Amino acid sequence: VQLQASGGGLVQAGGSVRLSCAASGRTFSGYNWGWFRQAPGEEREFVAAIRWSGGITYYADSVKGRFTISRDNAKSTVYLQMNSLKPEDTAVYSCATGLGVLTSIRSPSGYNYWGPGTQVTVSS
Repeated sequence: VQLQASGGGLVQAGGSVRLSCAASGRTFSGYNWGWFRQAPGEEREFVAAIRWSGGITYYADSVKGRFTISRDNAKSTVYLQMNSLKPEDTAVYSCATGLGVLTSIRSPSGYNYWGPGTQVTVSS
């Protein structure tokens, strides 16, 4: 199984970036998808997730209203649209997918497969 994220880069505060994460190597039917981020010197934190069942979405309070997670099941691809970016959004963003239970959807433990991450840098 391979997950490959793309779309990161350098953007000015207030700008937008769209991340993509394409998965391959198996069928991902039933899998939830998540985005996490890790800034230098910080622990990995939950950003957003989308459930396989019903496409229900979850967001960290810090990104709610600014970020949108979506998916294309046919392409085994998940997206993260990030708007109104702030310097504190600077981090390496990683996508993940897994069969974790609902109570773990905001936790790294709820995911089985991870991508290598893509850097997003927001300048002030």
